[in-house]
Amino acid sequence: MNVHTTTLSPESPDITPTPRRLRSWAARTAAAVLMAAAVAAGTAAPAHADNPYERGPAPTEQSVTALRGPFDTDTVSVSSLVVSGFGGGTIYYPTDRSEGTFGGVVIAPGYTASQSSMSWYGERIASQGFVVFTIDTITRYDQPDSRGRQLDAALDYLVEDSRVADRVDGSRLAVMGHSMGGGGTLAIAEDRPELQAAIPLTPWHTQKNWSDLEVPTLVIGAENDSVASVRTHSIPFYESLPSSLDRAYLELRGASHFAPNVSNTTIARYSISWLKRFVDDDTRYEQFLCPPPRTGFGTDFSDYRDSCPHGS
Repeated sequence: MNVHTTTLSPESPDITPTPRRLRSWAARTAAAVLMAAAVAAGTAAPAHADNPYERGPAPTEQSVTALRGPFDTDTVSVSSLVVSGFGGGTIYYPTDRSEGTFGGVVIAPGYTASQSSMSWYGERIASQGFVVFTIDTITRYDQPDSRGRQLDAALDYLVEDSRVADRVDGSRLAVMGHSMGGGGTLAIAEDRPELQAAIPLTPWHTQKNWSDLEVPTLVIGAENDSVASVRTHSIPFYESLPSSLDRAYLELRGASHFAPNVSNTTIARYSISWLKRFVDDDTRYEQFLCPPPRTGFGTDFSDYRDSCPHGS
């Protein structure tokens, strides 16, 4: 894969706040207009007529576990000086314009951590056909709800004001985050139900009940987590989600709280599949989610629970 870096200069226009629903509607409308224009001009076309959001070739076990997907990527560095409501970050995006716009994913780090702890997700997920924004928080000590608000601000920046805004489908957005960033992921997913997917990674939050959440959610816990014990965090979070919701709980065997901070094939495989299934509505990825994997000795999972939705 070819990876290049561009630095964004602090010359972005002022942002006039608007109601979130209006912003979301405007983003969807703009994306639709751009897609229509691109298709009419012959510069972009849906990957498949029956699902215009499919991106890339048919998946295989090898493709969802690979370090890099089929798309070459580029990056844009976003300074904290040009944004409001979060601490800047790095945008990873596919360079290919032939398949139209891509779903967007914003990822927050955990308590005391920076975007560098989430950087491995950037190219790995972007190269599968997403625009990925790994962010810094305003301070490294921000609490989960603050991190949720910062994810919210970063989503709006990505769709409305970033240099790659024309590559992002504002109606197909997702959030991820580690530890307190995972708690923030749950918080913004509860507050922004138009999101298409949420993936909290070994999440931490004092709120245990998420029964109002409406976004398809994959909770990833770690068996030996001594910071956000699965018994008091990940499992209660998952079990509180509505039973009618598309949801899953994956527990990494023998792993610690910090497992999501380093490249992990199991996390990548299930995160990519979840994002593809719910952000891209790509049913080709159902095979990697249902039926659920085996758990127990000799497997990667100490626990796995799901509603096995998707009609599988």
